[in-house]
Amino acid sequence: MLDEAYVEAVLALVERVPPGRVVTYGLLADAVGRGGPRLVGRVMALHGGGVPWWRVVRADGRPADCHEGTAGRLLAAEGVPLRGSGRVDLPVAVWHPDAR
Repeated sequence: MLDEAYVEAVLALVERVPPGRVVTYGLLADAVGRGGPRLVGRVMALHGGGVPWWRVVRADGRPADCHEGTAGRLLAAEGVPLRGSGRVDLPVAVWHPDAR
């Protein structure tokens, strides 16, 4: 199910997330039209190094915990609103990709 077209669709959407905004794994899956948050996470883990991976967060606003916590620092540097817990303030920062 992790075919090249799916990978390219996910990565193309991640490339469109504007600085200062975030998208969730689930929103990306919905926009691509198949798979789910875990499959998007797999794409990001295997192929996401060349796109702004730190702008993809969990549904509860937690940034990726890979790369020694770099995601939180990169999000803060871009001005993404973070709560005291380190989670993104999703109602303010979420970006909704166009459907398919």
